[in-house]
Amino acid sequence: QVRLVESGGGLVQAGGSLRLSCAASGRTFSYYDMGWFRQAPGKEREFVAAIDESPTNTYYTDSVKGRFIISRDNAKNTVYLQMNSLKPEDTAVYYCAASDRANSGNYYRARTYENWGRGTQVTVSS
Repeated sequence: QVRLVESGGGLVQAGGSLRLSCAASGRTFSYYDMGWFRQAPGKEREFVAAIDESPTNTYYTDSVKGRFIISRDNAKNTVYLQMNSLKPEDTAVYYCAASDRANSGNYYRARTYENWGRGTQVTVSS
């Protein structure tokens, strides 16, 4: 098990930027593939981005490609989500997740991840 704690959320105007962080503790962080998901009110949790343990590969949902960047620092046990050119439709609670069984075929599925943080609110005003 790995414990995950997100931070960095807040209120920002459209076009602005935020950087989310997710600090991990417990089992060796570098063993895990990491993902970011988000959930807006009344909607299902959706995949945002993922990065493998190397890190060699990154993955993004189409709506954030070119705007968001996922990265990790295994020495600091932290994964980041740099969010640029934010839009009102990016408003959601953002969750960090960890998996030791993710691969190129399942990284976008919430059920792939067995460890979750409690989330951080991101609100983008128009």
